[in-house]
Amino acid sequence: MLIAWPWQRVKKGSILKMKISGEITEQLQDKFQPGMSLPQICQNLIKAAHDPRIAAVIVQVEPLSCGWPKVDEICRHIEYYKQSGKPLVGYLAVGGEKEYYLACSCGDVFAPPGAYISLLGLKVQAQFVGGVLEKIGVQPQIERIGKYKSVGDLLSRKDMSDANREMLTAILDDVYENWLDLVNIFAGKTTAEVENLLEEGIFEIEKLHQQGWISDVKYEDQVIEEMLKAKLQIKDDKSPKYVDYRKYSRVREWTLGLSGGKADIAVLRAVGNISRQKQMGFTGSGISSDTFIEQIRQVREAKNFKAVVLRIDSPGGDALASDLMWRELRLLAAKKPVIASMVDVAASGGYYMAMAAGVIVAERLTLTGSIGVVTGKLNLGKLYERVGFTKEVISRGKFAELDAEQRPFRPEEAEFFGKSAKTAYKRFRDTAALSRSMQIEKMEEVAQGRVWTGKAAAARGLVDTLGGFSKAVAIAKQKAGISLESKVKLVELSRSKPNIVSFLRGGLQVLVLLPRLLDELNANTGLASEIRATMDNISVEGQSSEERTFFELLELLLR
Repeated sequence: MLIAWPWQRVKKGSILKMKISGEITEQLQDKFQPGMSLPQICQNLIKAAHDPRIAAVIVQVEPLSCGWPKVDEICRHIEYYKQSGKPLVGYLAVGGEKEYYLACSCGDVFAPPGAYISLLGLKVQAQFVGGVLEKIGVQPQIERIGKYKSVGDLLSRKDMSDANREMLTAILDDVYENWLDLVNIFAGKTTAEVENLLEEGIFEIEKLHQQGWISDVKYEDQVIEEMLKAKLQIKDDKSPKYVDYRKYSRVREWTLGLSGGKADIAVLRAVGNISRQKQMGFTGSGISSDTFIEQIRQVREAKNFKAVVLRIDSPGGDALASDLMWRELRLLAAKKPVIASMVDVAASGGYYMAMAAGVIVAERLTLTGSIGVVTGKLNLGKLYERVGFTKEVISRGKFAELDAEQRPFRPEEAEFFGKSAKTAYKRFRDTAALSRSMQIEKMEEVAQGRVWTGKAAAARGLVDTLGGFSKAVAIAKQKAGISLESKVKLVELSRSKPNIVSFLRGGLQVLVLLPRLLDELNANTGLASEIRATMDNISVEGQSSEERTFFELLELLLR
């Protein structure tokens, strides 16, 4: 601490203010990048527990755009901080079930008189543009293998299939049960009382206080003046010293004696959609198999790495890219222990990567599995006819026009297309069975494109144990023959780098015209030319979450 740079220095007796809001990424971020990083949030709580300069922590919770597993990881680290005995305050001005869940884990929860806290229940929904495409003369021809593989439904259907309804209902029930159980513990209430809270639909802040769901109704300055200053023995005429999330993120763990040791453990973070080449433009960053394979090989050849923790937060993407990374991870696992630690989602291609690890760790609500494939093309024949556009193709070879968008598949093309998708599914399923040491028949029962929560996946052999990053590191140490009490150096190899798109995304809104949309769809959705191992966007939220607009759906398609 004595040799820290000026921007890393923290005054003794400081209060760490962490405003947790918006999108929370699994990737470590550069200081110029917007948003919050889950690893840095968790590291800050660990550092604050041990840092003699930090006297207390205020966690300000605002509307969140992340999955439940990330919230569970933060709650776990809040519990770790609480063991230090230092004061901790949760402050909630706006939020729903997810935000209350996080704030509640702090123990003491305060809200201002005009707070908008909406605790009305949880829901899951699916939206469809099949009717929209029909009206403009676009016919999606989707081939999906697995009755639960719902990613193509967005384009091809107008309503929810029975299989998709069954799957989403099971996921909703798991999330709801988890919410009841944890709020029950955090708030010190019975399960019946928590259920009744949602049934009553309480929105008056005073009533939430009277019934014991929040500690008190106070403005933030009142919490500091009337509570924290007294606990920290700060004189009335003195102002508390603060340090914010970003500045405290620059404090190095080794300055607090929290890292070091002779052994190195590599940390690889696979975040976003999977492609063979680096993703640019409107689709943002993701997992490039070319780049990621280079990192895997680097770890495999380096003698200093005793084990690897592979963090995965990906809904999948390109099937070939996923398979190539799986192969390299298998080669790595043959030389060193590889522990997969899954965050919000590890489905389709994301789960394909995890299968290569010796041990798979998931959070209770990690969206897992989706062992299936989807591919297809858009037939634009009617649209072209309406606008007067014509196209003629001269070709050689029976299937040279497989991707022709001006007409539907011919019978022999449809048969060829279906067989290729079934072959890709069989390979995915059989690779999963091999990786999980499971009979193919047994794997088929849990495959079919179905998405499971981590808890349900563990019960079916798709996951080995439940937990977060710390548990994955502990297992890695054990597999590498390192004592659990020994310190290790965690070496991050997948740190995110800023780019011009990340600077412009926040303030730029792009209206994409239909021709551009169709071009992007053909390029990014794997229409005709490639097989996709990807999962539909599934989110269980409360009433405070916003509905997607049509243009947000178009943005989703572009991804």
